[in-house]
Amino acid sequence: MTTFLGGATASDDDTAPAPAEPSRDAPRVPTWVTVAAATRRPGRAPAPPRMSRIYLQLVTAAAVVFVAVAMAGGFASRTVAEREAVKDAAKTTDLLAESVVQPALRDTLLTHDPTAYAALDEMVRIRVLSPDVVRVKVWTPDGTIIYSDEPKVVGLAFPLDDDERAALTDGTTLAEISDVTKSENRFEQNGDKLLEVYRPVRTPGGSRLLFEAYLPYGAVSTRTGVLWRGFASITFTSLLLLLLLMLPIIWRLLDRVRAAQEHRVALLEHAVDASTDERRRIADTLHDGVVQELAAASFAVSGAAERAESDGRTETADVVRRAGAAVRGTIGSLQALLVDSYPPDLSSAGLVAALTDLADTARTPDIDVRLETTMGPTGLDAEGERLVYRVAQESLRNAIRHSTAAHIDITLELVGADVVLVVADDGRGFDVRPTFDEPRDGHFGVRVMGGLAARSGALLDVCSAPGEGTAWRLTVPRA
Repeated sequence: MTTFLGGATASDDDTAPAPAEPSRDAPRVPTWVTVAAATRRPGRAPAPPRMSRIYLQLVTAAAVVFVAVAMAGGFASRTVAEREAVKDAAKTTDLLAESVVQPALRDTLLTHDPTAYAALDEMVRIRVLSPDVVRVKVWTPDGTIIYSDEPKVVGLAFPLDDDERAALTDGTTLAEISDVTKSENRFEQNGDKLLEVYRPVRTPGGSRLLFEAYLPYGAVSTRTGVLWRGFASITFTSLLLLLLLMLPIIWRLLDRVRAAQEHRVALLEHAVDASTDERRRIADTLHDGVVQELAAASFAVSGAAERAESDGRTETADVVRRAGAAVRGTIGSLQALLVDSYPPDLSSAGLVAALTDLADTARTPDIDVRLETTMGPTGLDAEGERLVYRVAQESLRNAIRHSTAAHIDITLELVGADVVLVVADDGRGFDVRPTFDEPRDGHFGVRVMGGLAARSGALLDVCSAPGEGTAWRLTVPRA
């Protein structure tokens, strides 16, 4: 390959170390700069979601909803069950206090009379204590326990809390989940929850006492199960029916979405085909009409110039020759426009043949364009070959228009699993970063090349500096 870029070939390694402290007047040594990195693999558009995956997501979402509803229903059922069990315990305690305990009270119980205590204890053990009532206590207003079916706490005093004082004072029945960690409940600390209900009772002489009963928490669990089964049967049945009703609707919607996608793809393909056909028609019309007529006019003008020269009309001959040169230049411009508007069919001609035609078209008496390649089939898909052709075309166009180069080398080779295109010229070069950061008018093509490479999953590098030429390197992975 011809050596450009300050003595380095276009395929020099961009990892070569740069001088540590270059002087201000030293020539700038160009290095490779990446201007576009791959954002996706070429030709691998995201596949549409499969129906099985969509239904799996739907079933997973339904399962999550079922679990959430189950958790919420369990919490709600336990809350309602506790509230209802507390109400039932209050009613039971009211009934026992009114019909059993209060009639068995004696005024002498306040003076710890054994006879009064024994009569109450007998009544409690016969008619109150049961699997539904596990503990009974009777308190004085000062917090002394004067009766309990557990004799060890009789005579002990504990301060009454606000709720107990309110029940004793206001004559109401209060029920709650018992706090078995209290010292007064140390003989109830068997690891089970209890419902605690207290309400006032009176002795025959009118003395007010606080009656307290402890009920097992199992009633709450039983009621929770009943409520949960009723809630679950209704809720899950409703959700299942809703899901079954939604499945046909979702099926139809997905079918319509798929049909819409296929229709949109078909329209896009039709639009592309129509655009291609229109460009082909315009190119054929220009080539067979205007270009041929201009070529005939060029021959006629050249003949007129020769006749004027032979007749001694030198000045007229010069004018006619300039007109002929202008016509030939117009023909070249039209031919380049035809290639731009309708590039060669790479699928039939092949990339190498298309690049050969491109180099031949760009070659002029002032610019030597050479193509070097040993490749046959590139192994790239249609998108990859179009990318290579367009980058080569844009690089050539930039070199011809802006670089004032005398030599342009195009190299196409296989490096590992990648197809690498290098377009290098010996022109005036440019500052890479300013050109890409703030492109001037007419220089947006370099950014277009970067965008094309990035979207196609390729890597585009440039190596240039003022006065050192320019090299473009495109690396395209083979699918």
